[in-house]
Amino acid sequence: MKNILVVRNDKIGDFMLAWPSFAMLKQSLPDCRVTALVPSYTAALAKACPWIDEVIIDAGKKADKATQQALVRTIKSAKFDASINLFSDTYNALLVWKARIPYRLAPATKFAQVFYNKRIKQKRSQSAKPEFEYNLDLIRAFLSDQSVAIVEPKAPYFSFSLDSLAKQKEKLSEQLGLNKAKSWLYVHAGSGGSANNLSLEQYCSLLKGLNEDFEIVLTAGPGEQEKAQELQSLLKENALASVIYDKNDGLVDFSCSLACASLFIAGSTGPLHIAAALDVPTVGFFPAKRSATPLRWRPLNSEGKHIAFCPPKAEDKASQDDMSRIDVNVCSNDINTWWDGIR
Repeated sequence: MKNILVVRNDKIGDFMLAWPSFAMLKQSLPDCRVTALVPSYTAALAKACPWIDEVIIDAGKKADKATQQALVRTIKSAKFDASINLFSDTYNALLVWKARIPYRLAPATKFAQVFYNKRIKQKRSQSAKPEFEYNLDLIRAFLSDQSVAIVEPKAPYFSFSLDSLAKQKEKLSEQLGLNKAKSWLYVHAGSGGSANNLSLEQYCSLLKGLNEDFEIVLTAGPGEQEKAQELQSLLKENALASVIYDKNDGLVDFSCSLACASLFIAGSTGPLHIAAALDVPTVGFFPAKRSATPLRWRPLNSEGKHIAFCPPKAEDKASQDDMSRIDVNVCSNDINTWWDGIR
């Protein structure tokens, strides 16, 4: 089986956590052709992934019937030997079933599993290990079925050439007025909506508690500029200078800018997972509920280059989601110690 479709058509963070799976598949089966089915907003990242040969844009479950039928025809015409659904729901299950892909692998979950002919029990709802490990287990199952020796991938999963980084750092230095002699700390206070983030006041207190004199860069995606501006004002009131980085030339350009960071701080968001795939040291803030913990959504950093925080344990779900229960002064102290040990 050398013509393989891999489905991961949800959010940016989820897609980044699939990169080790693409790496394992391509490194274990170097002669295979890997096609990724992704939504339009992650397509540029998919095209930048060194282990993806081709990209098919998902029409989405909200597309009209004719558009969805056209997508099925596109998938069917590619004559895939196998599909691996890293993310499974009824919509995704029907896509590969209607396309008559001979080997269809996915987690054994919910009604959707009836449309696959190869299923792996994972019980992801227990959140017993990181999302990227659940993805890798599916690739391992596929490779084992083919009697192929498994090559375990290693970080970093995403990178840019030294020349590209030098040019990007020069561009950012001029554009934002950053001192290249200092460490650059990026802070993303926005949230994609899937997980709560710290308040702006918490971010301000956290940054005040850091020992190093960083150049602080506040990143902002579409619709997040106002939040970045509010945080910048708070920091200014506390004698901390910062700049806002909210304009880029697309996700790959944004990713190259993240690769220029010395340290990246955010909630459980897409930018956090991009930075981690680049192996930029990351600090993550996560809810404590089982489906959103630091363990389940652990970023892709190599060992020791990520530190995570979440609210203290609590019985009620509301408290598990309450990020105000995180003591950012304690976090600052822990980050200082950790940062001293890795820089």
